[in-house]
Amino acid sequence: MTDQPVTMTSKSLDLDGVAHGFFTRLGGVSEGIYAGLNIGIGSADDPEAVQQNRARAADTLGVPADGLLSLYQVHGDVVETADGAFAPGNRPKADGMVSATPGLALGIATADCAPVLFADAKAGVVGACHAGWKGAFIGIVEATVAAMERAGARRGDIRGVLGPCIHQASYEVGSEFRDRFIEESGDLGRFFVPSDRDGHYQFDLPGFVLFRLEQAAIGAVDHVSADTYADPARFYSYRRATHRDERNAAGNIDYGRLLSAIALKD
Repeated sequence: MTDQPVTMTSKSLDLDGVAHGFFTRLGGVSEGIYAGLNIGIGSADDPEAVQQNRARAADTLGVPADGLLSLYQVHGDVVETADGAFAPGNRPKADGMVSATPGLALGIATADCAPVLFADAKAGVVGACHAGWKGAFIGIVEATVAAMERAGARRGDIRGVLGPCIHQASYEVGSEFRDRFIEESGDLGRFFVPSDRDGHYQFDLPGFVLFRLEQAAIGAVDHVSADTYADPARFYSYRRATHRDERNAAGNIDYGRLLSAIALKD
């Protein structure tokens, strides 16, 4: 296993003054079920290992260790504006961040949910959000774009990129889950196909998030495509850990968290 973090990137975010990366689990110091680059503060991994992993990721992005920001993610639509490091142990309860301050990396933690990174290089504004199905459904993508506009971005100049997440072939849901979408709009039924089990469906999370990005009418939309559930060598997955009954030393099912982050360079 490599000693350096391995990231996936998008040409859409290969912009002057911007650093970004959709980190895989490769290149970290965590062990056991967390093996690799686990950046999850909320996991039961060794806290020292998590901090070492976060420092490695921050270095890859060219920011100081305390410049890698994380949220207490709650599957909502609240967006935080960051102009400095958060106080230790005081992560805001939110699922999106925006910043116009160089030297800060906006970090999103995922383990199947969809990370989305944004940039308006002309205005010098970046953003990031955690788009699980619920956050995407209630508008976290649109809320992040709106917060970027309040920070000085222009909607038509914003580029948004969806990163690795669980894909349709790996994401079975019940009929009540699908019904929630259909009740919102019959058109949303196109993100579901019947599964092999009666009354169950396969949900297209990346397709739905890309749809919300397109509806937001930003300047460009891209997708760094990879199925977190189906690729255990590169990605952590909450659903896979549950299905495999992967437990930590305390006997609890747990899993590492992947990092997706974007920063304005100093």
